[in-house]
Amino acid sequence: MTTTPTPRVTIKDVAARAGVSKGAVSLAFNHKPGLSEATRDRIFRAAQELGWAPSPTARTLAGSRVDVVGLAICRPARLLGLEPFYMEFVSGVESVLIEQSCSLLLRLVRSLEEEVGLQESWWRGRQIGGSILVDFRADDPRVAAVERLGMPAVAVGHPSLTGSLTSVWTEDATAVTEAVRYLAALGHRRIARVGGAAALGHTSMRTAAFDEAARALELAGAWQVATDYSGEAGARATRSLLTAAPPDRPTAIVYDNDIMAVAGLAVAAEMGLSVPDDVSLLAWDDSQLCRITHPPLSAMSHDVHGFGAEAARTLFGLITGEGPGSHPVPTPVLTPRGSTAPPRV
Repeated sequence: MTTTPTPRVTIKDVAARAGVSKGAVSLAFNHKPGLSEATRDRIFRAAQELGWAPSPTARTLAGSRVDVVGLAICRPARLLGLEPFYMEFVSGVESVLIEQSCSLLLRLVRSLEEEVGLQESWWRGRQIGGSILVDFRADDPRVAAVERLGMPAVAVGHPSLTGSLTSVWTEDATAVTEAVRYLAALGHRRIARVGGAAALGHTSMRTAAFDEAARALELAGAWQVATDYSGEAGARATRSLLTAAPPDRPTAIVYDNDIMAVAGLAVAAEMGLSVPDDVSLLAWDDSQLCRITHPPLSAMSHDVHGFGAEAARTLFGLITGEGPGSHPVPTPVLTPRGSTAPPRV
């Protein structure tokens, strides 16, 4: 019995499905100007529906030069614009891209599922030469998706979260332990942590490390509150912690970012509490925000700009085959300032 072979999908089929010319398809997949974003998206959608992509030969002939790197972030635009961490991180990425005469394609997404589709569209559409992935969760769907695509990607996250992907990360558990031990050494026995989104892998690691340190030090009280990293959420969490009467009120609070720590400082002032006499505050990340407050905030400091630059360098090394592979960056270190002191007796 003779079977009829399935017809091979061609660029002509993609053009017909999208309602454009073959030349327009070529412009879209070569990331050339001359098309509206709506038309470009329609072409990529048609190609995805038909299962068509430029042949490996055509991709090879086009050369291996990387002109664009992708970065998708699953955060609300309002919050992202206020958070110093990502501004510094992107600045570090850009510092390397400038050296490589390369551009950054930055998109905000609403879910990991949306990002998986976006990364696939970018790669199949030849819009990017590789991608930087951030904010990993447990069983993150991006790991399998990137492996399937064969797309060069660097994961910013602990290897326990990033599977076979090349990764760069900070040892968050070590830093949390140092923060709790420092506050305990000052004499604090009731310590709280205002954490980030519970679904994030690095938040889970910090949570576990905080619990373990509190048990090891036999603290009299240890509280943890999950938030969305916003100043509003940080203020609410601080208010709920500080409205409790002693001995159920913490004498020290660790925050998962600087915005929440600054908000916490304002709440303490609003409640008539002195920092650090009544309550010590310690921020994560460190930034200019921590230095311009009164008193200046103690912080777990690390080079966020350098972190972004290292992620970008690692991606280019992965693409060229000359990179270091997965590796940690320096662990955040404690920088005491005016917001931490021994508790009042």
